[in-house]
Amino acid sequence: MKYALISGGTGFLGSELTTQLQNQEYHVYILTRSVENKVNTSTETYIDYTVQADSLPIFEVVINLAGESLFGYWTEQKKQSILNSRLKITNHLIQLMKEMNTKPKVFISASAVGYYGMSEDLIFTERTTEAADDYLASVTEEWEEIAKAANSFGIRTVYTRLGILLGNKGAFPMMKLPTQLFAGGRIGNGEQWLSWIHIEDAVQLILFCIHNSTITGPINVTAPNPKRNKDFMKTIAKTYRRPYWFHVPRLVMETTFGEMAHLIIKGQYAFPQKAIDHGFSFKFPNLQEAIENIKETKS
Repeated sequence: MKYALISGGTGFLGSELTTQLQNQEYHVYILTRSVENKVNTSTETYIDYTVQADSLPIFEVVINLAGESLFGYWTEQKKQSILNSRLKITNHLIQLMKEMNTKPKVFISASAVGYYGMSEDLIFTERTTEAADDYLASVTEEWEEIAKAANSFGIRTVYTRLGILLGNKGAFPMMKLPTQLFAGGRIGNGEQWLSWIHIEDAVQLILFCIHNSTITGPINVTAPNPKRNKDFMKTIAKTYRRPYWFHVPRLVMETTFGEMAHLIIKGQYAFPQKAIDHGFSFKFPNLQEAIENIKETKS
């Protein structure tokens, strides 16, 4: 039996990844704030933050996906909470691994394409070595810097810079809702890039990173064909057979969501160069196919 430890294991990505790890004969330990009302099974064990390293099995991999949601009006308190939640959990996992007599072979720590900042013109790959100077970039930079400590224990460390996850949970149901209500259209000027990835490809790429010992450092967990917002929304409208005519002005987004609106009215083209260089094959490289699959598999 192989063992994996995962934080954020009950979230959208975490739950899908947990299932696939179990399919690969892993027993998954899920780190959670409270084990109350959680039911352990033959392939799943819940632990909380009081757990001691010497009470745990030897893990093949530790995966860090936890952190407060970015969605919501960004007050200064909300922004601090977004940062603190990521740093605190990552620090906890680093300390836990430090105390393990036998270290995991690999540490997969979530990050985000927000590391690169916002641009309508540039293409970002993992060769970009300096974070941008905005809020999200600073969060991801600090997040990765803490995770980097695992390297000093001899643990191969990978930072999965996640794009927008597409599936029947997460952000996509909210993204397609205006279109389904016959109010679909571009947001802002529509030129902002959306670096997206189908949930199945995101899970498989993380598994690929676990099993491929040559992958270290940052990796863009994005599809190879990002779309501008206007084209992204057109594709949703086409797939769901709804009109594409509405326009949400930038000012409306900024008034409604504050600084968080930058997630929607700005973006970046993050290309998965490292995944491609290592031979990863995307099941859904194109947006049309990805959205059609999501529509067909809606539960």
